[in-house]
Amino acid sequence: MHRSRVGDEWNCGRIVRAFGGQGMVRAYEFTGGAVLLERLQPAHSLAAFALSNSDEEATRILAGVIAKLPPSEPPDVAVPVRNLAVGFQRHKASGSERIPPNLVERAQDTFLDLCESQSRVRLLHGDLHHHNVLFDTVRGWTAIDPKGLIAELEYEVGAALRNPFETPELFAARGTIETRLACFCRVLGLNPRRVLRWAFAQAVLATIWSVEEGCPVDESYPFVRLSIAIDAMLATEGETRSPA
Repeated sequence: MHRSRVGDEWNCGRIVRAFGGQGMVRAYEFTGGAVLLERLQPAHSLAAFALSNSDEEATRILAGVIAKLPPSEPPDVAVPVRNLAVGFQRHKASGSERIPPNLVERAQDTFLDLCESQSRVRLLHGDLHHHNVLFDTVRGWTAIDPKGLIAELEYEVGAALRNPFETPELFAARGTIETRLACFCRVLGLNPRRVLRWAFAQAVLATIWSVEEGCPVDESYPFVRLSIAIDAMLATEGETRSPA
């Protein structure tokens, strides 16, 4: 039994059920804040696999799990991705400068532009990274703990690009970003530029959430390192920047 506090996981059971067991753990019974889930065995996480094996193989596994998730009709408890944009404004209003303000500004502009220009929106996991994929001897690699967002598929890759969290020296390296991006776009037929832009904005937004949770954040923080790396890549490709 998995229990949640009121918040982004309160309706976990309805979100899990919406995926119909395709690429996702199954929900047998649920109510607000509690869900009886299928047991996965031995339930080794993809994070453990990635840390001891090939990052390229782990990326192919993640891409394969995303490919299995059906473009289901979102339940009414799923959250449109634009709703998350309030985090940028909340951070700016706080006056905090633990994240470079020009980075926050560019990320907010990018996030809002992507929200307005996305197409073929669908139900997404919303936080699909290495720690949220477990191995089952019968079902293979299977996603757990969906947040239930409504967005285009390019959004889904962002969490994978900033994980495993324990290895920022790996995931913030330009070579890793490029190799992972190529794999996801090849397997899923995605627009690489939109994937990168979403990943940049999400990395900054995830850092904002970390600040709000009291984490020690500065320019060495893993998600900040990734956002700076992707920002430089986008600038090289001619990304239009807002004034610093």
